[in-house]
Amino acid sequence: MGLTLAEKIIKAHLVNGEMTKGTDIGIRIDQTLTQDATGTMAYLEFEAMGIDRVRTERSVAYIDHNTLQTGFENADDHRFIQTVCKKHGIYFSRPGNGICHQVHLERFGIPGKTLIGSDSHTPTGGGIGMLAIGAGGLDVAVAMGGGEYYITMPKIVNVELKGELQENVSAKDIILEVLRIMSVKGGVGKIIEYTGEGIKTLTVPQRATITNMGAELGATTSIFPSDENTLEFLKAQDRADAYTELKADDDAEYDEHIVIDLSTLKPLAACPHSPDAVKSVEELEGMVVNQVCIGSCTNSSYTDLMKVAHILKGKTVADGVSLAIAPGSKQVLNMLAQNGALSDLIDAGARILESACGPCIGMGQSPNSKGVSLRTFNRNFLGRSGTKDAEIYLVSPEVAAVSALTGMMTDPRKFADGYKVDMPEHFLINDNMIIEPASVDEMDKIEVLRGPNIKEFPKTTALSENISASCSLKVEDNITTDHIMPAGAKILPLRSNIPAISEYCFTVCDSEFPKRAKELGSSIIVGGSNYGQGSSREHAALAPLYLGVKAVLVKSFARIHRANLINAGIIPLEFADENDYNNIDLGDNLYIENIRGQIETGNGITIINKSKNVEIKTNCALTERQKDIILAGGLLNYTMSK
Repeated sequence: MGLTLAEKIIKAHLVNGEMTKGTDIGIRIDQTLTQDATGTMAYLEFEAMGIDRVRTERSVAYIDHNTLQTGFENADDHRFIQTVCKKHGIYFSRPGNGICHQVHLERFGIPGKTLIGSDSHTPTGGGIGMLAIGAGGLDVAVAMGGGEYYITMPKIVNVELKGELQENVSAKDIILEVLRIMSVKGGVGKIIEYTGEGIKTLTVPQRATITNMGAELGATTSIFPSDENTLEFLKAQDRADAYTELKADDDAEYDEHIVIDLSTLKPLAACPHSPDAVKSVEELEGMVVNQVCIGSCTNSSYTDLMKVAHILKGKTVADGVSLAIAPGSKQVLNMLAQNGALSDLIDAGARILESACGPCIGMGQSPNSKGVSLRTFNRNFLGRSGTKDAEIYLVSPEVAAVSALTGMMTDPRKFADGYKVDMPEHFLINDNMIIEPASVDEMDKIEVLRGPNIKEFPKTTALSENISASCSLKVEDNITTDHIMPAGAKILPLRSNIPAISEYCFTVCDSEFPKRAKELGSSIIVGGSNYGQGSSREHAALAPLYLGVKAVLVKSFARIHRANLINAGIIPLEFADENDYNNIDLGDNLYIENIRGQIETGNGITIINKSKNVEIKTNCALTERQKDIILAGGLLNYTMSK
């Protein structure tokens, strides 16, 4: 039996375990990336390990999230990250250079290499043939120190693409169709591997759009083969030497098989408030639109924005529509400026934003109250835009641009004129906004600069023998990390200050939670299915840790958040019988006897609800390594003990 492409890369990087589905494996990591919303904490964790210099082939820190500087906090974080990078062997991408995933694809991604990043959309790198996985900052810190990265050996899903897209139907519509088929929970524990004749019609930027939003499936990652299209992209980036042909064996076996005929796809939109609430644009046509935002790590490539510029050229954005466009990188912005496309965007009435994440994470451009906003982004969770009652739709750049002109949701196929954006033979190469680290001989001379907002990583202790705690919060299904630890211009600057940011923990769901949790001292959170979907932000685990949360008991977890809870030393529990969800209420007194022994035995955890005199059975599926991490009080304690 042959191997899938993902299995080939895993096999080449396997350090611990065997490639048996559902078992724990440790893989060697070639590259890491961080962004500034998660990076400060990741580098504090790296410092705490006492390792002088990163041991990866390439580690890069990007400044792209917290670029709105309304106080000293973000600027201090950026200065801290820059000096840490200089000292410890990490490349530093300055603010203005672009969004981490776009720049990494352009300048650093290498087919066949492994990459983990402290951002859930790191699987963007799968568009160039990398095994690229989103992870918590502490996992990234361990990898930078030379440690392996542990995942459960995933199932492999084959999405076979046939045919070719119609004009003004795009890669965004492909991934929205996959989301419609699989749902936001359908990819958990799986790698999505794309094959078929249809992939030959897709450029690397198009493939990257698809792998980027694989994160919304809950998938471990997504990946395309490395082929002649990959080589064309790398040549245009002056990086042909990074090319390796990679593909699955002809007799590879997959756990699931999905077939999509690209020629039958129509323009699609994800409706509020979930990326899998997908309808055709035809069904929504005529809906009045108030705002259009184009950009993010999903759809801000040169080819995307050239198509937008063509649609907008010589026209004017409709009355009542605010159009904002953020190019994904300095490279993209420079090329648009030099060829005149930027002028076309500006002439049409677009508001040009800096090359950063911006509105995607609620960092500016919040819609008007009850407004309808079309966005080429990857998430439309309730309140993520900064306006809680706004209606956010996820669409392609083509749908966004045409709708900005008409003032209503519009099928762009009506405006097809045969225009096609060709991949440039040569991109504009200028890496002057990437700062190289100091040499080994010079690193000791570098002073790491810290501002007053930067606090230490929360200290933890070994797990106690028993847990007596109240239920401090009870929430429903599909709780996202935006619910747990909101983003936005007000809160993101506090990412390096866990005591301060914890004051906002779960306030989207319950404004009294931080106060209640602190007063209780020790508590347990109860939730529904797919708990913790969305971002990789480890703050969604660190803030509850700081507030005294000892365990989280839910129907099911999203992958990255469950890993972050374990890393923080918080016990991840799942109901053995989901009906027991109804046997716990806010304020109930919960007791777990001999928790250490129960974890070591591995036969599940029994909780006594003393308020209702009910015994609740839970599952706690931990590998031997994860057991040791929980018993030690978290990954940092565990790693330092090694």
